[in-house]
Amino acid sequence: MPVVAAGGQRTAMAYYSQPNPCYKRGNTTLLVKKYLIMNTKDLVLFVRTADSGSITRAAEQLDITTAAASAALKRLEQQLKVQLFIRSTRQLRISAEGERFLLYCRKALAELDAGRASIHALAGKVAGELRISAPSDIGRNLLPRWIDDIMEQHPDLSIHLLLGDAVADFYMDRINLAIRYGNQQDSSLVAFKLATIDRVVCASPAYLRRFGTPQTPADLLQHNCLLFQLNNRTHDVWEFIAAKPTPANSTTANSTTVKNSATTATEHHHEHHHEHHHERIRVRSNRCANDGEMVRRWALAGRGIAYKSRLDINDDLRTGRLVRILPQYQSDPIDLNLVSPGREQITPAALLLRDILRQKFAEVLALEQG
Repeated sequence: MPVVAAGGQRTAMAYYSQPNPCYKRGNTTLLVKKYLIMNTKDLVLFVRTADSGSITRAAEQLDITTAAASAALKRLEQQLKVQLFIRSTRQLRISAEGERFLLYCRKALAELDAGRASIHALAGKVAGELRISAPSDIGRNLLPRWIDDIMEQHPDLSIHLLLGDAVADFYMDRINLAIRYGNQQDSSLVAFKLATIDRVVCASPAYLRRFGTPQTPADLLQHNCLLFQLNNRTHDVWEFIAAKPTPANSTTANSTTVKNSATTATEHHHEHHHEHHHERIRVRSNRCANDGEMVRRWALAGRGIAYKSRLDINDDLRTGRLVRILPQYQSDPIDLNLVSPGREQITPAALLLRDILRQKFAEVLALEQG
């Protein structure tokens, strides 16, 4: 039987471990279980407070006063008869009991969201909220028009975008899906491959007219290269692969060369059928940004040469705003994935987004190759 609080507020509930004593009505003995009734808004507040480490920040996120948030957390602690947070004048930290309860809260709220989405799916509708993090280039240049199409077809769906090249935290940033490059180190994450992307070297026609076009990777040492920084690491070593077919019965060397203005080192590895020459160049630059879109804008403005994901500059290459350099060289491809923190987040809306993104990315790459 559903439990509803005063005023019709939806609630989540749990049983106390011991039932109330029995009582008799006529000749029938009834066993009444005592419910622990919790407001789902209090549970959401608890999770937000645990993630942010601050009652004030959690209250701001939920658009309530700090006093109301403090009262709600105290009410929850009284219901559970435990201290969820250890408070001091300088900090707020979650207790051991709070850590344990937090796991169940996340799961319970996710199940409620999944239940609502499932009901809509049975009615043939895709609904709910998708909170998605995405790299800055993809988020600004590709996703907007695709999201417009999705929401026009599914008006009961809402989407919240968090754009940036740093890896977002699923819980601290309150997202349920992330578009990410590369393999995921956390085995608990669920990843769906969207596309396989390579990177290309490019510059504006104006820059190439003024400074000339590099013919080999080593020529980049004479140019200003635009650098990208992620997680305090500056990506100033650019890798190039040149494949040269050889007879099938021959054994050839696979070499790697690292070049910069001071040193050159070469390593050799043996394999059959093809000779792959890997050349890594440590480039020089007077510009660096932790935002991929900023690097693209510098390239468009003729400030230097960029090394970008093919997806990020597809329109620029097709329209001639940017020109590909060193087309005879390739880069190591990298997978682009749609990542979720767990199976419970794989809702019909998430699966719809996955399928549409796969289709759209394939169309973009096909246009570029054409």
